[in-house]
Amino acid sequence: MPVAALPNDRLIAEFSIWSADLLNLAFDLERIKGHADVLHIDVADGHFAPALLFFPDQVAAIRKASTIPIHVHLMCADSILLAQIDQFAEAGADIISVHAENSNAADAIAAINAMGLAAGTVLKVDTPVARAQPLLQDLQFLTLLGTAIGVKGQSLNPSACDRLREAKTMINSANAQHRIVLAADGGIRENTVPDLRKAGAETVVLGSLAFAAPDLAARMAWAKAL
Repeated sequence: MPVAALPNDRLIAEFSIWSADLLNLAFDLERIKGHADVLHIDVADGHFAPALLFFPDQVAAIRKASTIPIHVHLMCADSILLAQIDQFAEAGADIISVHAENSNAADAIAAINAMGLAAGTVLKVDTPVARAQPLLQDLQFLTLLGTAIGVKGQSLNPSACDRLREAKTMINSANAQHRIVLAADGGIRENTVPDLRKAGAETVVLGSLAFAAPDLAARMAWAKAL
Protein backbone atom coordinates (compact mmCIF):
# COMPACT_ATOMS: atom_id res chain seq x y z
CA MET A 1 0.00 0.00 0.00
CA PRO A 2 1.59 3.33 -0.97
CA VAL A 3 -0.43 5.35 1.58
CA ALA A 4 1.50 4.10 4.61
CA ALA A 5 4.73 5.17 2.94
CA LEU A 6 3.56 8.71 2.14
CA PRO A 7 5.03 11.55 4.23
CA ASN A 8 3.13 12.40 7.40
CA ASP A 9 5.26 15.32 8.56
CA ARG A 10 4.77 17.64 5.59
CA LEU A 11 2.39 18.39 2.73
CA ILE A 12 2.16 15.44 0.32
CA ALA A 13 2.80 16.62 -3.24
CA GLU A 14 0.16 15.17 -5.58
CA PHE A 15 0.77 16.21 -9.20
CA SER A 16 -2.15 16.31 -11.65
CA ILE A 17 -1.17 14.79 -14.98
CA TRP A 18 -3.98 16.80 -16.62
CA SER A 19 -1.74 19.87 -16.22
CA ALA A 20 1.42 18.25 -17.59
CA ASP A 21 2.70 18.84 -21.12
CA LEU A 22 0.70 16.06 -22.77
CA LEU A 23 2.82 16.18 -25.94
CA ASN A 24 5.99 15.77 -23.88
CA LEU A 25 4.70 13.69 -21.00
CA ALA A 26 7.83 11.54 -20.70
CA PHE A 27 9.89 14.72 -20.25
CA ASP A 28 7.55 16.05 -17.57
CA LEU A 29 7.53 12.71 -15.72
CA GLU A 30 11.31 12.86 -15.60
CA ARG A 31 11.29 16.54 -14.56
CA ILE A 32 9.07 15.99 -11.53
CA LYS A 33 11.10 13.12 -10.06
CA GLY A 34 12.11 14.03 -6.53
CA HIS A 35 9.27 16.54 -6.27
CA ALA A 36 6.04 14.54 -6.73
CA ASP A 37 4.93 12.05 -4.09
CA VAL A 38 1.82 10.94 -6.03
CA LEU A 39 0.66 11.20 -9.65
CA HIS A 40 -3.01 12.20 -9.84
CA ILE A 41 -4.82 10.99 -12.96
CA ASP A 42 -8.37 12.17 -13.63
CA VAL A 43 -10.65 9.80 -15.53
CA ALA A 44 -13.96 11.16 -16.82
CA ASP A 45 -16.58 9.57 -19.05
CA GLY A 46 -18.27 12.71 -20.40
CA HIS A 47 -21.46 11.89 -18.48
CA PHE A 48 -20.69 11.94 -14.76
CA ALA A 49 -18.30 14.81 -15.51
CA PRO A 50 -18.34 17.07 -18.59
CA ALA A 51 -14.81 16.25 -19.70
CA LEU A 52 -13.42 13.15 -21.41
CA LEU A 53 -10.18 12.32 -19.67
CA PHE A 54 -7.50 9.67 -19.44
CA PHE A 55 -7.91 6.00 -20.31
CA PRO A 56 -6.24 2.76 -19.16
CA ASP A 57 -3.59 2.48 -21.89
CA GLN A 58 -2.30 5.95 -20.97
CA VAL A 59 -2.05 4.95 -17.33
CA ALA A 60 -0.24 1.74 -18.28
CA ALA A 61 2.28 3.79 -20.29
CA ILE A 62 2.79 6.18 -17.36
CA ARG A 63 3.26 3.19 -15.04
CA LYS A 64 6.10 1.94 -17.24
CA ALA A 65 7.76 5.35 -17.24
CA SER A 66 7.47 6.21 -13.54
CA THR A 67 7.75 4.55 -10.14
CA ILE A 68 5.75 7.32 -8.41
CA PRO A 69 2.46 5.99 -6.93
CA ILE A 70 -0.52 6.58 -9.23
CA HIS A 71 -3.83 7.85 -7.86
CA VAL A 72 -6.70 7.41 -10.33
CA HIS A 73 -9.75 9.63 -9.70
CA LEU A 74 -12.74 8.00 -11.40
CA MET A 75 -15.54 10.32 -12.52
CA CYS A 76 -17.74 7.68 -14.12
CA ALA A 77 -21.38 6.66 -14.27
CA ASP A 78 -22.55 3.83 -12.00
CA SER A 79 -23.04 1.45 -14.92
CA ILE A 80 -19.34 1.39 -15.87
CA LEU A 81 -17.69 2.11 -12.52
CA LEU A 82 -16.75 -1.46 -11.53
CA ALA A 83 -15.43 -2.24 -15.01
CA GLN A 84 -13.32 0.92 -14.92
CA ILE A 85 -11.84 -0.13 -11.58
CA ASP A 86 -10.77 -3.46 -13.08
CA GLN A 87 -9.17 -1.77 -16.09
CA PHE A 88 -7.24 0.87 -14.15
CA ALA A 89 -6.10 -1.64 -11.55
CA GLU A 90 -4.70 -3.77 -14.37
CA ALA A 91 -3.07 -0.66 -15.87
CA GLY A 92 -1.06 -0.12 -12.69
CA ALA A 93 -2.96 2.23 -10.39
CA ASP A 94 -1.92 2.17 -6.73
CA ILE A 95 -4.82 4.24 -5.37
CA ILE A 96 -8.29 4.42 -6.92
CA SER A 97 -10.86 6.94 -5.73
CA VAL A 98 -14.54 6.86 -6.64
CA HIS A 99 -17.23 9.42 -5.97
CA ALA A 100 -19.43 9.17 -2.90
CA GLU A 101 -22.24 10.31 -5.21
CA ASN A 102 -22.08 7.01 -7.11
CA SER A 103 -24.92 4.80 -5.91
CA ASN A 104 -22.56 1.80 -5.95
CA ALA A 105 -19.67 3.59 -4.21
CA ALA A 106 -19.55 1.09 -1.32
CA ASP A 107 -19.34 -1.87 -3.73
CA ALA A 108 -16.65 -0.07 -5.72
CA ILE A 109 -14.56 0.61 -2.62
CA ALA A 110 -14.89 -3.02 -1.53
CA ALA A 111 -13.67 -4.12 -4.97
CA ILE A 112 -10.64 -1.80 -4.78
CA ASN A 113 -9.70 -3.08 -1.33
CA ALA A 114 -10.13 -6.69 -2.46
CA MET A 115 -7.50 -6.04 -5.15
CA GLY A 116 -5.01 -4.93 -2.51
CA LEU A 117 -5.07 -1.33 -3.70
CA ALA A 118 -5.69 1.79 -1.61
CA ALA A 119 -9.30 2.95 -1.86
CA GLY A 120 -10.48 6.53 -1.76
CA THR A 121 -13.64 8.52 -2.18
CA VAL A 122 -14.23 12.01 -3.57
CA LEU A 123 -16.95 14.51 -2.69
CA LYS A 124 -18.28 17.13 -5.09
CA VAL A 125 -18.17 20.67 -3.75
CA ASP A 126 -21.91 20.70 -3.00
CA THR A 127 -22.13 17.22 -1.42
CA PRO A 128 -22.37 17.19 2.39
CA VAL A 129 -19.13 16.03 4.00
CA ALA A 130 -21.11 13.59 6.15
CA ARG A 131 -21.89 11.60 2.99
CA ALA A 132 -18.42 10.01 3.34
CA GLN A 133 -18.81 9.02 6.99
CA PRO A 134 -20.24 5.50 6.40
CA LEU A 135 -17.33 4.74 4.06
CA LEU A 136 -14.44 5.88 6.25
CA GLN A 137 -13.48 2.52 7.75
CA ASP A 138 -12.76 1.22 4.23
CA LEU A 139 -10.92 4.29 2.91
CA GLN A 140 -7.32 5.42 2.81
CA PHE A 141 -7.97 8.64 0.86
CA LEU A 142 -10.72 11.23 1.23
CA THR A 143 -10.66 14.00 -1.37
CA LEU A 144 -12.80 17.13 -1.22
CA LEU A 145 -13.31 19.05 -4.44
CA GLY A 146 -13.08 22.81 -4.07
CA THR A 147 -14.48 23.59 -7.52
CA ALA A 148 -17.13 22.18 -9.88
CA ILE A 149 -16.25 18.74 -11.18
CA GLY A 150 -14.10 18.26 -14.27
CA VAL A 151 -13.55 21.93 -15.24
CA LYS A 152 -10.14 23.63 -15.09
CA GLY A 153 -9.30 27.16 -13.99
CA GLN A 154 -12.03 27.85 -11.44
CA SER A 155 -11.65 29.82 -8.23
CA LEU A 156 -11.77 28.00 -4.91
CA ASN A 157 -15.26 27.72 -3.47
CA PRO A 158 -15.58 29.81 -0.26
CA SER A 159 -16.78 26.72 1.64
CA ALA A 160 -13.66 24.65 0.89
CA CYS A 161 -11.71 25.29 4.10
CA ASP A 162 -14.72 24.84 6.38
CA ARG A 163 -15.48 21.55 4.61
CA LEU A 164 -11.89 20.37 5.15
CA ARG A 165 -12.10 21.17 8.85
CA GLU A 166 -15.35 19.24 9.08
CA ALA A 167 -13.81 16.28 7.26
CA LYS A 168 -10.72 16.31 9.50
CA THR A 169 -12.91 16.21 12.61
CA MET A 170 -14.93 13.37 11.10
CA ILE A 171 -11.77 11.37 10.32
CA ASN A 172 -10.38 11.89 13.81
CA SER A 173 -13.69 10.80 15.36
CA ALA A 174 -13.83 7.65 13.22
CA ASN A 175 -10.89 6.05 15.10
CA ALA A 176 -9.96 4.09 11.98
CA GLN A 177 -7.23 1.48 12.40
CA HIS A 178 -5.41 2.82 9.34
CA ARG A 179 -4.32 6.16 7.94
CA ILE A 180 -6.86 8.23 6.01
CA VAL A 181 -5.23 10.96 3.93
CA LEU A 182 -7.32 14.12 3.52
CA ALA A 183 -6.85 15.77 0.12
CA ALA A 184 -7.97 19.03 -1.48
CA ASP A 185 -8.52 19.14 -5.25
CA GLY A 186 -9.51 22.19 -7.30
CA GLY A 187 -8.82 25.89 -6.92
CA ILE A 188 -5.21 25.19 -5.94
CA ARG A 189 -3.33 28.49 -6.14
CA GLU A 190 -0.36 30.03 -4.37
CA ASN A 191 -2.74 32.07 -2.22
CA THR A 192 -5.10 29.17 -1.39
CA VAL A 193 -2.68 26.36 -0.53
CA PRO A 194 -1.64 27.80 2.88
CA ASP A 195 -5.28 28.11 3.96
CA LEU A 196 -6.13 24.62 2.71
CA ARG A 197 -3.16 23.22 4.59
CA LYS A 198 -4.17 25.01 7.81
CA ALA A 199 -7.71 23.64 7.39
CA GLY A 200 -6.39 20.08 7.47
CA ALA A 201 -5.41 19.10 3.92
CA GLU A 202 -2.55 16.59 3.98
CA THR A 203 -2.17 16.82 0.22
CA VAL A 204 -3.33 19.21 -2.48
CA VAL A 205 -3.68 18.23 -6.13
CA LEU A 206 -1.16 20.48 -7.87
CA GLY A 207 -1.77 21.37 -11.50
CA SER A 208 -0.30 24.47 -13.13
CA LEU A 209 1.01 25.62 -9.74
CA ALA A 210 3.63 22.87 -10.09
CA PHE A 211 3.95 22.18 -13.81
CA ALA A 212 4.04 25.87 -14.81
CA ALA A 213 6.23 27.00 -11.92
CA PRO A 214 9.18 29.14 -13.09
CA ASP A 215 11.35 27.25 -10.59
CA LEU A 216 9.84 23.86 -9.71
CA ALA A 217 12.36 23.10 -6.96
CA ALA A 218 11.67 26.40 -5.22
CA ARG A 219 7.91 26.03 -5.58
CA MET A 220 7.95 22.55 -4.08
CA ALA A 221 10.28 23.54 -1.26
CA TRP A 222 7.72 26.26 -0.39
CA ALA A 223 4.78 23.85 -0.58
CA LYS A 224 6.40 21.10 1.45
CA ALA A 225 7.41 23.57 4.15
CA LEU A 226 3.81 24.58 4.86
